[in-house]
Amino acid sequence: MRQAVLINGVPASGKSTIMADLVPLLHKAGLCAVPLGLDTVKEGLFAQLGTGDREYNRMLGRGSYHAIFNSIAAFPDQLLPVIDAWHGFQPPEVLQAHLKRARIDRVVEVWVQIAPQTAADRYRARSQQRHAGHLPASYADELFTLAQTAKPTGFGPVITVNGQAALSAAEAHQIIDILTS
Repeated sequence: MRQAVLINGVPASGKSTIMADLVPLLHKAGLCAVPLGLDTVKEGLFAQLGTGDREYNRMLGRGSYHAIFNSIAAFPDQLLPVIDAWHGFQPPEVLQAHLKRARIDRVVEVWVQIAPQTAADRYRARSQQRHAGHLPASYADELFTLAQTAKPTGFGPVITVNGQAALSAAEAHQIIDILTS
C-alpha cells in the first residue's frame, strides 16, 4: 500500500517545523520518509524563472504542487512522501487527482492548528527574511481571515497538532501507529 503524510495548515502555521520534527522519528521507526516542501520547489522556480505578481506566484505554486506529485508517482513503493504544503490552496478535487496520479492509497494528515492572530503575526515577522517571490507582509491580514475558517482535507485520518509547540511524542506515535497498521 502506497501512503503519504500531508503536513497541512495555513501559511505560517508551523508546518515546516512539524515536518522537521516528524521525519527523523519516522526514520527511527523504520519508515523511509522523504520530506517534500512546496516552498522549497517554488523557491527553486523563483530562482530560475523570476518573481511576479500574485497570480504568477499562484501559478508557480500550482506548478510546484504538480511537480511534487509527479515525483512521488515515480517513487518506489517503500518511500513515504511527507508533503509540507497548505493543501487547501486549491479545490479538494485537485489534491484528489494528484493523489490518484501518484498512486497513493492512504493518506495520514497532520493538521497544524494555529490561532489566526498568531499566523498573521508570524507571517508579518518573517516576510522580510523570505524569498522576494512570496507574498508581502500585507498578506497577513488576508491570512488572518483564512485561518479563521481553514480546516483539514479529511482525506484520511487527521492528527491535529499545535503549531506553537514541538511535535509531541504522543502525536508522533499516533502518526507512526497509523502508518504501520
